[in-house]
Order: sequence, then C-alpha cells, then structure tokens
Amino acid sequence: MKPLVFHVDVNSAYLSWEAARRVSQGKEDIRLIPAAIGGDREKRTGVILAKSIPAKKFGIRTGEPVAKALEKCPELFLARPDFRLYETCSKAFMDICRSYAPVVEKYSIDECFLDMSGTEHIYPDPVAVAHKIKDEIRDTLGFTVNVGIGTNKLLAKMASDFEKPDKVHTLFPDEIQAKLWPLPVRELFTVGASTAARMEKAHIRTIGDLARSDLRQVQALVGVKLGRQIHNFANGIDDSPVLAQPEEAKGYSISTTLAEDVTTVTEAHRILLALADSVAARMRADDARAYCISVTIRANDFKNHSHQRKLDEATDITSEILSVSKQLFRELWDGRTPLRLIGISLTQITREEAIQLTLFPDEQKEKARKMDKAVDAIRSRFGSELIQRGMSDQSFNVGKKYKAQLENRSGKDGK
Repeated sequence: MKPLVFHVDVNSAYLSWEAARRVSQGKEDIRLIPAAIGGDREKRTGVILAKSIPAKKFGIRTGEPVAKALEKCPELFLARPDFRLYETCSKAFMDICRSYAPVVEKYSIDECFLDMSGTEHIYPDPVAVAHKIKDEIRDTLGFTVNVGIGTNKLLAKMASDFEKPDKVHTLFPDEIQAKLWPLPVRELFTVGASTAARMEKAHIRTIGDLARSDLRQVQALVGVKLGRQIHNFANGIDDSPVLAQPEEAKGYSISTTLAEDVTTVTEAHRILLALADSVAARMRADDARAYCISVTIRANDFKNHSHQRKLDEATDITSEILSVSKQLFRELWDGRTPLRLIGISLTQITREEAIQLTLFPDEQKEKARKMDKAVDAIRSRFGSELIQRGMSDQSFNVGKKYKAQLENRSGKDGK
C-alpha cells in the first residue's frame, strides 16, 4: 500500500471565518478590504492575529501591535477574536475531511492531516479528490483552504504552504529537488529564525543546501536531535504517522503585547480580566479544567517574568482564574516598571468527569460555573461582543447595539 497524506490548511483562518459569518449575514466581505482580527481599535491595544490580502499590501504583519497597524492603514477594519466561532468553523471543515479520509488528525484549530493511504480504489486520482474536498469546504462553509499532497506529513504540509489561497499542490519524492530544494532554508518546517540565521551564516541558504550538507556539520550548528530532524526533513524524510486520536492540549495560554505601557494596577486588572475571560472560555469549550495557573509579564527589558500557583481543586471558573491571576500579578509587579506584555497560562489539565461530582459541592462555585456556561452559550449564539464582564468579576455589561436585538428576539421567541 503506497502512503498518501493530505494536509488541509484554512487560508488566514480567523479572518476567513469572521468574513464567512459576515457574508452569511449580508455584510461586506472583509477579505476584499484592508481588514484584520485582533485587539481593540478604540484603545489601540492588542496584536494582529490575522490579516486580509489587501491589508498585507499595506505592510501589516501578523503579531504586530494594533497601534502600529493602524499607523500603516488608518482605515483598517478590525474585528475582535471570537474563539467560539473558530471552534465551530474548525469542527465543520474537519467533519467534511472525515467524510473522505479513514483517518484524520487535527493538527491545530485550522489545519489537519488526512491519511488517504489505501483509498486509490475509491479515489484513483488524488489531485482530483483534493480539489473536491477543497471546493466542498468553500461552497458549503464559505471559506477557502489549501490542500497539500505528499507521501508523508512533512511533504504534505510543505506543499500546502505553496501558492495561496484556494489551491491544491503536490510534493512527491520525485518533485523534491524541483519544488522544495530551491526554497529558503527558513521556510522548512520546524526551522525557526535563530536556527536559520546560524545556517545562513554557515552558507546553508536553501533547503537544498541543507539536504546536501554533511549531517555532522548540521548537528554541530544546531544540536544533535534538531540537526538530524531538519536534515531528514530537507531530504523529504518523515516517518511520523497520521494519528486518529491526537494528543490532547497540555495547556491553554493567552497573552497580549501592549501598544502602550501599562503603568497602573487598574489597567493591568482590566487586561487580566479580558485574558482570563478568553482563555477560560476556550478551556471550557474542551470540557477541561486546570490545576495550575501562571501569570507572565514583560517590561521594557524584554525579559519575561512569571509566577504560578497550583490549586487543590481543578477549575474552569473565570472569576477564580482571574482572582488567582491578580494575586500572582501582585507578587510579580513592583508597581513602578512599565509593562509591555501580560499573559495567563492554564496547565496541568484534566478532563475527568469525576471532578464534577463532590459529596459537598461548593454552592458559590457551582453558581459561578453555571453563570460562565450561560455566558458561553449566549456568546456562541449572538457573538462574543454581546456580553462583557465587568470589573467586579461577576458583573456583566450588554453592548448597547445589541440591546434592541435581544429585546426583539425576546419578543419573537417569547423568552
């Protein structure tokens, strides 16, 4: 049986998913205008998570501060992240993939691997079925994907990164020299900026240069384990299987690089509230809880400092996560040094159903947990901006532009 692997990758996922939702509502397609996902336009805080092709023409980059992006393009359309929407769209396109492949591995929220080995009798032309999958996702769900085809995961993933969007590309062993080797070495999967810089300094500038290099020379540059891996990858060698049940997330984290220095506790607490609200909702969507909470800060020295606390009982409650995060923040910050980054991480994850049952349940915690789930449900149905948490942890504000919508829905539904 000849190995055959597809890699399906959503084009500019967060922006595409927001655009598809807006188009379904009769609104403008933000993929056609300078647009981005991330941050707060009015406060000019946060970072760019995804961008449209027209925004890219203004030099807007993923990961840069919102304030800087707005300087480049004052008319930039900004939408806030909506992780509930992203989870829904992610599941929808992977369900389509599962209808074609016997084994599908979710690699991240916007990409997956399909093991198509042994399907040649059902799909004799792999390129044709890849186009069929791509087109079904586009026509059914309203967003585009790239599909890469290869004999292993590495080749399929590299192929899907070729020309975008809405494309199918192959990278078979006999195409490696022509398609893979001419690419810059920094474009090889797992080669980061610092690794690429060391290799370029040693005159290894292309993937082909790396493939033809002596393994011991590469290992001397980047270490034994990584050296062997990237040398294999450059030669198209990868024996990692497509996993039907991928490893569960080991943790959930979120951070924001601030456009303006944070200098007061009040400002910091507002940011911690937004971060805790987002990361806790993502964890709850996976029916998970965390035994460990950590907070990270970064000042103008560009060095990260963090504290963590282990809990006696795993939690998924936003207010509890926020309370611990505030305590950790107080331990970390001297109150004087301006801050450029704040982050929260939730680790030591458990998904055991038994943790939901106790002989003497804490009524206050159960009330908070029910409130969180209610908020999650409302945001899932009406959008993430509909209801925002107040600074008192358990108070909520309904966006003004949504009040009439809610009242109208209440009148129609009789609820």
